[in-house]
Amino acid sequence: MSGLARVAPGRTRERFAVRVPGSKSITNRALLLAGVAAGRSTLRDGLDADDTRAMRDALRKLGVGISEHAGDDGTLRWEVDGLGGPPSGPAQVYCGMGATVGRFLVPMLAAGSGSFSLDAHQQLRRRPLGPVLAALRSQGARITGEAFPLQIDADGLDGGTVAVDASISSQFLSGLMMAAPFARDDTTLQFQTLVSRPYLELTLDAMRAFGSTPRVEPGAVTVARGGYRAAEFTVEPDASTASYFLAAAALAPATVTLTGLDRRRTAQGDIELVTLLQRMGATVSDGASVELSGPAQLRGIEADMNGSSDVFMTLACVAVFADGPTTITGIGHARVKETDRIAACAENLRRLGIRVEEGPGHIRIHPGTPRPDVRIATYEDHRVAMAFALIGTRVPVLIEEPAVVAKTCPAFFDLWRLTGASVSMEQG
Repeated sequence: MSGLARVAPGRTRERFAVRVPGSKSITNRALLLAGVAAGRSTLRDGLDADDTRAMRDALRKLGVGISEHAGDDGTLRWEVDGLGGPPSGPAQVYCGMGATVGRFLVPMLAAGSGSFSLDAHQQLRRRPLGPVLAALRSQGARITGEAFPLQIDADGLDGGTVAVDASISSQFLSGLMMAAPFARDDTTLQFQTLVSRPYLELTLDAMRAFGSTPRVEPGAVTVARGGYRAAEFTVEPDASTASYFLAAAALAPATVTLTGLDRRRTAQGDIELVTLLQRMGATVSDGASVELSGPAQLRGIEADMNGSSDVFMTLACVAVFADGPTTITGIGHARVKETDRIAACAENLRRLGIRVEEGPGHIRIHPGTPRPDVRIATYEDHRVAMAFALIGTRVPVLIEEPAVVAKTCPAFFDLWRLTGASVSMEQG
């Protein structure tokens, strides 16, 4: 990846509308479950981006049939011929940068049979994997390695009562849950601390759609042995990607309509940003779409974003233009994402001349006037690039390696022009 995206204030727009692509988190859950279900599933409106392509490529390597169909209106439909059970080796699988790919596939392959070799991009190799490996080994899994690359010599999972450390990522618990119906016995996954809890709800919703009915209790999820059946499944728009457009309207101020995203029904935790922007002064009307209007002056707030940490940088960039400091807490686990997001956010804000204080699990942003034409380092992290595009709606910024947005929203900078911002691609 190379080059720069120059994002600058452009034409003033009082109102704009956008439909963002499907949720990456939901798409990869649905693809995996369709891939191991019995029968042919139909997935509609799924996200076509680097992370979901990595999941589709991996499933095809494992013998899953996936055909893609594009409608005249640009909608996507995937027909998935499931395996009717967990995969059988031998197979070599590459997970790319996708944490949902690697952390979901490892348990599913351990539940299968045969030999599997897994590797990933250097960025994913650096990210934690220990808790899911420990939980699998306690069920009899034979896994060589502590991070990617891994070798799995699969002979199924025992099930039973399993302790899971979900204090770093809810993806560990989600991956174990989705593989659990294939264990030799019912599985009870016990956890004490769970970060990003809304993602657990996304997993439960997907499992139920494909015929599994986990039982949830305080600190535990019990999954009966069985399997999955094919389903018709529609992926809703990605609330994480939507966050940037909602925040752009809050900053303008303008009114944005996010079509197809129903705040009253979605289980996506990042939709919490709407409530936080309301606290900063925005007004919202709900229905089958979300409509948000920005205030004349944004207010500084305090926010615990433990359940919506993927969009804390969105709020941080909005906070630059508030009338007082904004403190964001509960985000310690954001330090082990694609990059250390707290450090990355703080560094870029300081480059812009904004006063920032940070701690192990919090960041405090003091409002100020950003310096123009500052280079924003993205650290190979799509969310850094997209969040700091918000600054460009007020003051020109130069975003390094803009192609990183392909991980979850390849068309992001094209869509960003809908906000009225000027976007031009330049040589680095």
